[in-house]
Amino acid sequence: MVTPPDDPVWSSLTGPHARFAERFGQVLRYQVDVAPFFALPPEPDDGVWADVAALAGPGATVTIHNSLPLPEGWEVLGRIAGVRLVDVALEAAEDPEAVLLGPDDVPEMLDLVERTKPGPFRKRTIELGTYLGIRRGGALIAMAGERMHPPGWTEISAVCTDPAYRGQGLATRLIRAVAAGIRARGERPMMHAAATNTSAIRLYQSIGFELVPRPDFVSVRVPGTSAVTGPVRDTGSLPAGERVP
Repeated sequence: MVTPPDDPVWSSLTGPHARFAERFGQVLRYQVDVAPFFALPPEPDDGVWADVAALAGPGATVTIHNSLPLPEGWEVLGRIAGVRLVDVALEAAEDPEAVLLGPDDVPEMLDLVERTKPGPFRKRTIELGTYLGIRRGGALIAMAGERMHPPGWTEISAVCTDPAYRGQGLATRLIRAVAAGIRARGERPMMHAAATNTSAIRLYQSIGFELVPRPDFVSVRVPGTSAVTGPVRDTGSLPAGERVP
């Protein structure tokens, strides 16, 4: 089976999401008000951790796909086990009740995310792709949208429903509706979930997603001073949409 790239963050930021990228040396991240994700290149050199430290800042916490040994002074805070799911038999379909969400809806979206905890969502995450919602009595009660975007793939993310409206199939309807837009572009839907979120994984599998291998992520803390092992390189010229903080 054709599967997404091992590191969808790197593939997104060097591809369709390049306009959201910040770079220092060989390390990339999303602009901080868009998403919290960092990415190392496929074949980093010895200066990679100095680049991470320069981009993240002293004392910052960074979650990253990585199997490299950490330099002295870096702290491992935890490893995040997750799963990746790809569309193999999803019945994508537009939903007559789903509405397109825009910038004016962000305060309500942030509130729904805070109450339901579907994963990282920031004030500019909505710029990453299409977000659809369902309203009842004028209130936003469910949503789903597009996040990471490796070439040929789009991740469906921020799938959440107000607890008072769960059990009505709203999440499934929104996943199908978002997937319809992805398919219309000639791309393939994918999803991520925490390995411990077995109920969500069962739901995604039941509607046509299949589990594929996914590397775990590690959460590390940058040393609290600027003394970091490895050379700090000149960033050189940056493509449009990238910047050095």
